[in-house]
Amino acid sequence: MAAKHRQLSLLDRVLGEADTVLRTLASRERAPARPSPAKDHSDSALSERQRKHVAGLMRVNHTGEVCAQALYQGQALTAKLADVREEMREAAREEADHLSWCDERLKELDSRPSALNPAWYGLSFMLGATAGAVGDKWSLGFVAATEERVCRHLRDHLKQLPDDDRKSRLILQQMLEDEERHGHNALQAGGARFPRPVKDAMSLVSKVMTESSYWV
Repeated sequence: MAAKHRQLSLLDRVLGEADTVLRTLASRERAPARPSPAKDHSDSALSERQRKHVAGLMRVNHTGEVCAQALYQGQALTAKLADVREEMREAAREEADHLSWCDERLKELDSRPSALNPAWYGLSFMLGATAGAVGDKWSLGFVAATEERVCRHLRDHLKQLPDDDRKSRLILQQMLEDEERHGHNALQAGGARFPRPVKDAMSLVSKVMTESSYWV
């Protein structure tokens, strides 16, 4: 008789996420599965003021990807259904590409990730784990509502980029495409549509994250 697949316990899954947590916060992710959309494109000659502004925008997006990793890891940890856990892990793999791309772009801009990333990671992980524990319908709905906020930021950042900063623009455009798909997939998988007051509260938290990460 074939051996049955061993079901991983909650403790097993916690231990399995530990390495990912450390690599995410240390900006030592594995090589991205997809090369950066900016690969092989030459950098533009930005003024010092432009460089600092673009670096601030990319720092915000890098923090957003740290939060996304934490959110999906927390949700995958507590999701009830195996297919929902796999949905979270698949999205997290694409978000890991975004994290690598943003980290690489920050280095090119002679800048660094936000010093607040550990705090935002911890908060996002707790929110994700709580959403997963409440139920898969709400966990998927939380993903959709979060991605809606992320897409709004990305569109705003694309408008703020200098016209000739093609490298940053290509990265953010691909991120926007991926995030829109993640949100759509979460709703298609049965995610609940959050009411406006909940979305407004999420927007407030998002605003605090973006404004603080831009500078620190």
